[in-house]
Amino acid sequence: MPAATPIISMRGISKRFGGVTALQEVDLDVCPGEVLAIVGDNGAGKSTLIKILTGVYQPTEGAIEMDGQALSMNSHSEAIELGIDAVYQTLALADHLDPAANMFLGSELTKSFLGFRYLDNGRMRVEAERVLLERLGVRLRSMDVPTESLSGGQRQAVAIARAVYHSDLRVLVMDEPTAALGPQETARTLKLIEVLREEGLAIVLISHSLDDVFAISDRIQVMRRGRRVDVVHTRQTSRQEVLGLIVGAAEAA
Repeated sequence: MPAATPIISMRGISKRFGGVTALQEVDLDVCPGEVLAIVGDNGAGKSTLIKILTGVYQPTEGAIEMDGQALSMNSHSEAIELGIDAVYQTLALADHLDPAANMFLGSELTKSFLGFRYLDNGRMRVEAERVLLERLGVRLRSMDVPTESLSGGQRQAVAIARAVYHSDLRVLVMDEPTAALGPQETARTLKLIEVLREEGLAIVLISHSLDDVFAISDRIQVMRRGRRVDVVHTRQTSRQEVLGLIVGAAEAA
């Protein structure tokens, strides 16, 4: 069961882009060891909210707390330093590089010889294999192939491994992680999310797939037109109720 005390609390978050209000007074709580799903139609404000959570955007109004302390982030790199990261739908992988090179892209491990520094490819490979196996339970058939030759689920695992490599990661946002995957790869990716939850990470899942949401989430936050409509416990609700919240069926009635 997830912890009762939120690691992240967002209160009254509003975001305006010129004359357009993308978010209006939105709250969000996510706890360690929990998968919080955020659902809603296109334009509901999901992407804007998670970009604020990960430091890409700064809120026009509102406050964010981490462990009860005020939190201010001016960039995604600052969010990563605080233990908040994201794996987006595009994965941001360099297809021509092997899995280890992708995992350490931008933060490569090096070694020194005769005063010169070189990439420590051997250590990066060992570390990549270790993180994939020990943290995610994934063993790739080969670490020497271009990442583009991997299956969709394996590519997803590499992207997740890059995020969880840092031991101080505490909150992971996953944006449509199964959108481009088939049934078997989707099941493997959901298993990876389950593993991370069992490790105590707080997972924020953005998904249009209610099948995935009901398979893996603990709570569901419904967004509509830039507002938070409701938050429901997954085991205490139904797809019909959540769909009604997404489209505003109760208001229409």
